[in-house]
Amino acid sequence: MNIEEEIFKRAHVDFNKLEEYGFKKEKDDYIFSKNFMNDDFKAVITVNKDGIVSGKIYDQQTEEEYTNIRIEIAGAFANSVREAYKDILKDIKEKCFTNYFFLSDQANRITQYIIEKYGNNPEFLWDKFPFYGVFRNNDKWYGAIMNIDKSKIDKGSGEIEIIDVKADEETIASLIKQKGFYEAYHMNKKSWLTIILDDTITDEKIIELIDNSYNLVSSKEYWIVPANPKYYDVTKCFDDTNIITWKQSTDIHIGDIVYLYLSIPYSAIFYKCEVIDVNIPHQNNYKEILIEKVMKLKLLKKYKPDEYTFKYLNELGIKSVRSPRRITQAIKNKPI
Repeated sequence: MNIEEEIFKRAHVDFNKLEEYGFKKEKDDYIFSKNFMNDDFKAVITVNKDGIVSGKIYDQQTEEEYTNIRIEIAGAFANSVREAYKDILKDIKEKCFTNYFFLSDQANRITQYIIEKYGNNPEFLWDKFPFYGVFRNNDKWYGAIMNIDKSKIDKGSGEIEIIDVKADEETIASLIKQKGFYEAYHMNKKSWLTIILDDTITDEKIIELIDNSYNLVSSKEYWIVPANPKYYDVTKCFDDTNIITWKQSTDIHIGDIVYLYLSIPYSAIFYKCEVIDVNIPHQNNYKEILIEKVMKLKLLKKYKPDEYTFKYLNELGIKSVRSPRRITQAIKNKPI
């Protein structure tokens, strides 16, 4: 891997910023030149239409290309020229490129989905493997993106990226028969699955498996969420659908159980729901209620108004239901 490839390995160009920086467009290329080392050398850097960076160094006295910077074992002077040249490249990267977590477009798309959906950035935990990114929820791993040589999982060679996700044995047994899926690399093969990130498998399928993996490691929380009938007729919210969006004002996760509690005049739990999506942006001020984000709830069960009244909840330790709250152990032990 040459100097330019190493520095721009996980970066994507913004062509508009190149011209602002001083690059000149010549046909399909963008070219930038700069004198350095007291004007003894000139760097000529090219970014092609695909965003690939290349460069040459010229000795100003001889007007010949200075190739010593490409020699692995070089003298102190050549090393100083190389480091000065790398500083130029790093400045271009900082000003004109966007840093990505991973090499492949698919790995970065999947990462962006995880960040937006679950709020988990990849964690790079090992100096020996600086580009292995782990995703976890409450310290439990549900995904890991790694760059490896293809020969470690399949025929062929060359650097590729994979993601490991948790799955049940039946799912694993079914998928590893299909192209793009493999027995888990560096994970327990009974509970993990490896997927190649080269667009062999669609984003939608990988996302489905990531969501499932997240749910497998997540411990369910149980919540009572109040609803005020004077703002919204909650008694009819599930008449025509079994999935609704609802204001989210606390740290509720996918897979959690939410009991919708209707306040006066009902003062009772009406619905049991499962959270199927969270942290959905929603800018709206509805009847003096500011809603910044919402969650999606799937109906699991309806209750009669006299089944789980506030009196019943009070006997189990619930003294008030004025805001979303985790339910007491007493309620968890009751079949609601």
